[in-house]
Amino acid sequence: MKGVQFLVAFVLLALASKLVSASDPSPLQDFCVAINDTKDGVFVNGKFCKDPKLATAEDFFLPGLNIPGNTSNQVGSMVTPANVQQIPGLNTLGISLVRIDYAPYGGLNPPHTHPRATEILVVVEGTLSVGFVTSNTDNRLFTKVLYPGDVFVFPEGMIHFQFNIGSTNAVAFAALSSQNPGVITIANAVFGSEPAINPDVLAKAFQLDQNIVKQLQSRFWWDNN
Repeated sequence: MKGVQFLVAFVLLALASKLVSASDPSPLQDFCVAINDTKDGVFVNGKFCKDPKLATAEDFFLPGLNIPGNTSNQVGSMVTPANVQQIPGLNTLGISLVRIDYAPYGGLNPPHTHPRATEILVVVEGTLSVGFVTSNTDNRLFTKVLYPGDVFVFPEGMIHFQFNIGSTNAVAFAALSSQNPGVITIANAVFGSEPAINPDVLAKAFQLDQNIVKQLQSRFWWDNN
């Protein structure tokens, strides 16, 4: 009996350890500045590290998030990232930031997911309708209207969106729990993949006529390319 209890405890501990390591691992040094040149670098957490003696303040700095993004596009929004690609000093630190601008009367950050990060968003200007949908089989929608100063959390991996329901520009900032959270925009991924997903698959999955699927694919493939 004790042997069984020990085995159960061991399995639970193993599972817990795996869950804990599902997000970005904790850094094992003060910082690890990303470097594209592999010379004198050590491969850690997806990026090579610059020699700490060669790090400068510029490695931890990014200007320009006060500048509005251009929302003159089909969805009426623009995401300006501040992740490890823009700030090398974020490497291994497990955090990043974005600025999101929304055009008046329907600017949309369309349904998408971050495979590696939870997101916490704060509205600075305007009025946003936001929400996320839980996983199968519930597919429950959590939604809220946000005003300046309001904060909303989108759990890791959940499909979520933000929609400007006001008559003025809207601005939000969001922090994400990964140096490189990734983003999968649902419509672009499904209808704009390269190569294209078999229309028969999408027609059955979305219960649509195959001609409509092909029309959507042609539109999103053009947008993505």
